[in-house]
Amino acid sequence: MERNYPLRQKLPAEVLVGGNAVWSRYRQYPVFGLRWLLGRSLLFCGVIAVVAAFIGMGTGVVAQDVGVAVKVAITEFIVFSSMATLGPALATAVRHRAWPLSRERKAVVIAVLIGMVLSFFIDRLGSSYIEQLIKPGLEAAGLSMNPPTPPPWVKAIGLAINVAALVVIYGLFGGGLALRAYFSEHRRWDEHHHVRELNALESRVHEADLRLGVLQAQVEPHFLFNTLASVRALVRQDPAQAEATLDALVDFLRATIPKLREDRGLHATLGQQLALCSSYLALMQVRMGGRLTYDVRADEVLRAAPFPPSLLITLVENAIKHGIEPRPGPGRIEIDAVRDGDTLRVQVRDDGAGLQPGLSTGVGLANVREQLAARYGARAAFVLSPAAEGRGVCAEIRVPLGSVA
Repeated sequence: MERNYPLRQKLPAEVLVGGNAVWSRYRQYPVFGLRWLLGRSLLFCGVIAVVAAFIGMGTGVVAQDVGVAVKVAITEFIVFSSMATLGPALATAVRHRAWPLSRERKAVVIAVLIGMVLSFFIDRLGSSYIEQLIKPGLEAAGLSMNPPTPPPWVKAIGLAINVAALVVIYGLFGGGLALRAYFSEHRRWDEHHHVRELNALESRVHEADLRLGVLQAQVEPHFLFNTLASVRALVRQDPAQAEATLDALVDFLRATIPKLREDRGLHATLGQQLALCSSYLALMQVRMGGRLTYDVRADEVLRAAPFPPSLLITLVENAIKHGIEPRPGPGRIEIDAVRDGDTLRVQVRDDGAGLQPGLSTGVGLANVREQLAARYGARAAFVLSPAAEGRGVCAEIRVPLGSVA
């Protein structure tokens, strides 16, 4: 995993914690970033300079030597500044290497620990130097730097206090709190990134739903208008047959128009779409004077599977218009739905005129492809090919199979 935000820019409001006060504005930048380090160092070193000056003045009064006071103040400033900034500075150098996150986290912890160890030795050297500075003055004043040896229990308490002081001074002051802020910042960034991904996903889903609505609105009039045009043509040729066809069309519309509206979206099932196709084929069978036969085959379990609305009826309509009607004599349409692993395959086959130039680029089939792409992306497919029997066309839709037992 890579770091996905810049170290030189301010943190977004969703990630930022504190940092509004003048002395804590460095916290507006990523932990162990260069601007964070500069702001923190200025704050800490400013406070340390004041403390070191007071320590130097106190030591100068005791030693009665201004030169000693200045040297002690400078030494204390160097020692405490090293303790406060050395570990974070090494961690900042590590973080600007832009390593993978897992490697960066380990290296940052190691860098802070190395800074603490180095600070400890700097502290020992500084303390030894200060002792050498103030020793002559204390001896001149008749004071000793070697106090009487305390009892064992006093030494044990003193050791515990020293250990606790070291943990607090080196652990927290030397970079421990910064480490805690570093990992907390990563957690907030992960949460912020997750929320943004969810919002983006919801936006894409909403946009896809709107687009699907437009596509389906195009499919339904296309199917209905073509059917009405066929009835109109039949009125001139065979009025009695046209009347029977019109009655069948009215019955068909009464039964199917509510379903066309109710089945929109993710609630449509394969069974509903197959029933719609059966009703349409029954209507076409009446209109064509009985020369059309058809068969619809699918297991009951598969009929409960989710399936995009308005797609199958488009394929069936194309099979009638471009396959059965142009060729004289009897014609047949077969619809088969089968399970193929985790895929639902639905075929619409006819034994009509076969593939014609421009057939695969029509509005209806273009909408089929767009709907599948909008809903499933690369997980769905639409294939138009010659039928296996050598006559007619086979149109096949493949979609991921929903939760079907």
